[in-house]
Amino acid sequence: MKKSPAGMPVRSKKKKLNLALQGGGAHGAFTWGVLDRLLDEERLDIEGIVGTSAGAVNATILAYGLASGGRKKAQELLNHFWITNSKNSQCSPFQPTVFDKLLGSRGSIEFSPYWQMFDVLSRMFSPYQWNPNNKNALKEMLEELIDFSVLQKSRSIRLFICATNVLTGRLKVFENREITPDMIMASACLPYLTQAPEIEGQYYWDGGYMGNPPIFPVIYDTDCRDVLIVQINPINIPEVPRTTNEIFDRINTLSFNSSLMREMRAIYFITSLIEKGELDSSKHKHTFIHTIDAEEVMAKLSASSKMNLDMEFLQYLFNIGREKAGEFLTNHFDKIGRQSSTDLVAKFF
Repeated sequence: MKKSPAGMPVRSKKKKLNLALQGGGAHGAFTWGVLDRLLDEERLDIEGIVGTSAGAVNATILAYGLASGGRKKAQELLNHFWITNSKNSQCSPFQPTVFDKLLGSRGSIEFSPYWQMFDVLSRMFSPYQWNPNNKNALKEMLEELIDFSVLQKSRSIRLFICATNVLTGRLKVFENREITPDMIMASACLPYLTQAPEIEGQYYWDGGYMGNPPIFPVIYDTDCRDVLIVQINPINIPEVPRTTNEIFDRINTLSFNSSLMREMRAIYFITSLIEKGELDSSKHKHTFIHTIDAEEVMAKLSASSKMNLDMEFLQYLFNIGREKAGEFLTNHFDKIGRQSSTDLVAKFF
């Protein structure tokens, strides 16, 4: 610990960070691990969080935990959510078979007869047909876990949840003061799995179609200049997809990464102009970008594994998330508030 001229210890000033959390179903357990490790770091304060789909779920639980009881509370709630979600899923016919669980370290359920059956049925029948009452266990779980009135009144952290307007194709951003369970469901609505939530006469699908996640809410609406993106969907893969499932998986990751790639190009363009002195830094925000990912792991997982809620698989991703967050803090903590730790050209161009 540093000492003042008088010999008294001086505490290091806390650093502020905005979080941007990608969606990706059960792969969101990786983000759970990242958040758990970041919450251990008392030198960091989180100012704003933007999330899409599974990222929106993690973001909402994190924001509520911080607002209602601080870091430990947030860790407890995230832990409770993922464990409960896994337990509740065990009664689902679409969970892995015993054979699939033996493959849990790879997270693959593409060989599961249950997954294959569900895949076929989802192409023949919509959720409006096989779930006409629109029962949603995730919504019920969040209603039990979160007091949304506390979240709406909170001023300690800015929360932004993103969804795609089905009718207009525009991205919709919901903020603290208005967030309800329906908005979380809107952000996480995969149209072949659940009915589109209606909010004030508009219908919404997964936010990942238009922003996974969008960065602009935390740039425009917070004072913090640093954005840490927790990436789930791999940008790079090791080889050309050849099977039907591999092709589907790559289409999935490409579509859910496309908006982020475009936004990173825009951010790079603006920050380059600021650094060259061609834009006034007093009028334009100089944003520092940081990323945590596990591409070497995620690139090997099939899209179907995003439905794998087996606890061994979730714990596997959680552990990787904590490890990667620890590496980020060790290697890049000093850069927060000073410069980007991610080379945008190398990563996103």
